[in-house]
Order: sequence, then C-alpha cells, then structure tokens
Amino acid sequence: MRTHAVIAAVLTAGTLGALTVVPAQGAEYSSALKVRGIQYDAPGPDSNKCSSGNTGEEYLTVKNYSSTTTVNLKDYVVEDAAGNRFTFPANHYLQPGDYVKLRGGNGTDSDAKNVVYRGNCNFMWNNDKDTIYLYKPSGTRADVHSYTKSNNDRDGNGYITYH
Repeated sequence: MRTHAVIAAVLTAGTLGALTVVPAQGAEYSSALKVRGIQYDAPGPDSNKCSSGNTGEEYLTVKNYSSTTTVNLKDYVVEDAAGNRFTFPANHYLQPGDYVKLRGGNGTDSDAKNVVYRGNCNFMWNNDKDTIYLYKPSGTRADVHSYTKSNNDRDGNGYITYH
C-alpha cells in the first residue's frame, strides 16, 4: 500500500518534542494519468458469464490529473498482481481533468461516455486483495496501488478511491 505521508518525530531527552507531517515524495510517479479508484468487487454474486454476468460492473477509473495536457491512452497498460494485463488498443484521448472507466466484459468503447471495455468476461481484480499497476506506453510505471478489502474498503461497498 502506498504511504501518503510520513510522520517525523523529533525526540529530545526521551520526550516528544515536535510532530511534523511530510509528504512522501518517493511514492509518486511522474505521470498525468493516475488510478482514481477501483470497483474491485462488482455488486451482487460474482458471475463471469458474458450474457448474464456482472463483470461489466467491475471497473477501474483512470484520470488525467494534468491541468494543461491531453493524454492518449493508446498503449497504456493496466496490470494486476497475478500478471493479468489489459493494453488500451485504440486512441482514447483524455482532456485535462477527464477520466475513463475501464470495465470488464464486452461493450462499445465510447469517448462520450468515458468508457473502455476489456473485452473479457473474466474478473481481473481479486475481491480480497490485489495490486493495480498502470504503465505508460514506454513501459515506465505511471501509478501503483495495493489494496486489501479489510484495510482499504472500510464501508465494504467494493469500491476504493485513490488520488
């Protein structure tokens, strides 16, 4: 799990002298695109049947956090801890502040509806714990998050928000 802050304490003669919160700079990657959130546990009983399953309700939201740059998702890669991968196969432009939901299952990709389908009816994200990797087309890491249901999903709704 990524640490968002590091607490530094200055001890003087065995007592707590000061408490400062310092951003964890090393945990961030230099990328406009970051994982905004994940619906890792689709609502209802899991069923990966293409015709009647709920894999389309499992999704990852990727957001362009740049205030000035449009980013093309073509050839960006999303991967889980087990090595299951999805590569964005076509041009999909994210304007500054825009996002896309990468959904499981089959459907029609749409810039207007901010959705891309993996074209695979198998679930990608584990319901108990997993790691989400986002890679740039160059292969460098754009973002990474690990989660566990017990530590990160406090309300138990199957959704976790980042950034």
